[in-house]
Amino acid sequence: MLLYSLLEGLDIKRVLLFLIAVLLITDFLKHRKAPNFPPGPWALPVVGNVFHIDTKQPHIYLTKLAEVYGNIFSIRLGREKTVLVTGYKMVKEALVTQAENFVDRPPSPMADRLYSGNGIFMSNGYKWRKQRRFALTTMRNFGLGKKSLESVICEESRFLQEEIERERGNPFDPHLLLHNAVSNIICFMVFGHRFDYSDQNFQLLLKLLSETIQLDGSIWGQLYEAFPTVMKFLPGPHNEIFRHYKDLSAFVRGELEKHKQDWDPSAPRDYIDSFLAEIKRNAHDPEAGFDEFNLVMCALDLFLAGTETSSTTLRWALLYMMKYPDIQEKVQAETDRVIGQSRQPTMADRAKMPYTDAVIHEIQRMGNIVPLNMPRIASKDTTLGGYFLPKGTSVLAILTSVMFDKSVWQTPDTFNPGHFLDADGKFVKHDAFMPFSAGKRVCLGEQLARMELFLFFVFIFQKFSFSPVQGIELNLEGQIGTTLTPVPFKTSASLR
Repeated sequence: MLLYSLLEGLDIKRVLLFLIAVLLITDFLKHRKAPNFPPGPWALPVVGNVFHIDTKQPHIYLTKLAEVYGNIFSIRLGREKTVLVTGYKMVKEALVTQAENFVDRPPSPMADRLYSGNGIFMSNGYKWRKQRRFALTTMRNFGLGKKSLESVICEESRFLQEEIERERGNPFDPHLLLHNAVSNIICFMVFGHRFDYSDQNFQLLLKLLSETIQLDGSIWGQLYEAFPTVMKFLPGPHNEIFRHYKDLSAFVRGELEKHKQDWDPSAPRDYIDSFLAEIKRNAHDPEAGFDEFNLVMCALDLFLAGTETSSTTLRWALLYMMKYPDIQEKVQAETDRVIGQSRQPTMADRAKMPYTDAVIHEIQRMGNIVPLNMPRIASKDTTLGGYFLPKGTSVLAILTSVMFDKSVWQTPDTFNPGHFLDADGKFVKHDAFMPFSAGKRVCLGEQLARMELFLFFVFIFQKFSFSPVQGIELNLEGQIGTTLTPVPFKTSASLR
């Protein structure tokens, strides 16, 4: 009765105003910028800049903010401030020159719920170093950079050719075919076998994978990262991410159980077999992460990354070659001159095909499939571009700003293979070409991706000419998720 009497005597409006004032003051004090911290746009209390960002083209919006605030600026996404780094010179300074200061990942509510500090891409410290080194060594053991893997890609190319021929020149969506073809290469290395294009269960998994990548980088994923406590209990598409990961993890777990049934430690067949051996070898070192749960998480990481990036790049390749048929013809002419029609391409051909190599690089630059990169965290107090970044500051290097940097590319907004050719038509490397990121967290599958892109690209244009569906305008804007993917499209393939 006493409590009721006290509450009855209070002015509810004044109490609410007082609480709101306390909340705003607390928010202001918590998020005051440290001295010499990078500038940035004004942020709303509590939610920060989450709702200011263009959800359809966040990479373009953030790159344009650099024109206002400079190549280093900050925004607030919910609870935390993030420092954005743009432009080739500044991104190189952060990821390469100061690589050791920005090697770890910041805390991520979504990654914590999915991985619990495991996997390859979101783990940190000793566990990350051990798992990355093991993955690289194992991939090399099973063909990376060797003729044996070339032959696997060439064989898969023939399967892909058969599937395209079945379309008989009719318009078709190449998404799942390319997804399956590229995925079979990483599946060979991780699981020891490929999956047929008619395998409906595997097709469903590839569909779940694409949806997961799309949702993870959408506004729903951003909202979960910014407000995990609230979003955890709200309905919405973000919940599909966790359901899909559960299904994808179950698939990998099923492959693991099959391996355990006939595993021979003396004759490893793939990544899973090799990891099982490491579990026994590292029983004394639990911090290294060699256990069955992490096996599933690491294998899932390799499966996701090894499928999504190269297949998405090949879809961009089809779009750009349809958009610029004269360039497609020049690629085919060079292929006919160097390889002909009677044999399949090899990696040894690349040095003799500078124009084709330049076209592939320009597709990667313009396709810009990882526009926002992955976040890093300052491991100690440091200075970047003259600004002070306290230990624990999240840093995001915007790769879009590098791939379209007007100060380093001759025609940044135009598809131009000449960016990678000298006056004599010879291929030249470009320091600002960073589709695989840079520094200590550079994509560990870079060598595999380069091999896949060259062999698949040359082979399909050696065998086919691709054209758009009559009357349909090609869309080169793409749709953003974790990766920038083409809007679904159809193509017609005619045998050459």
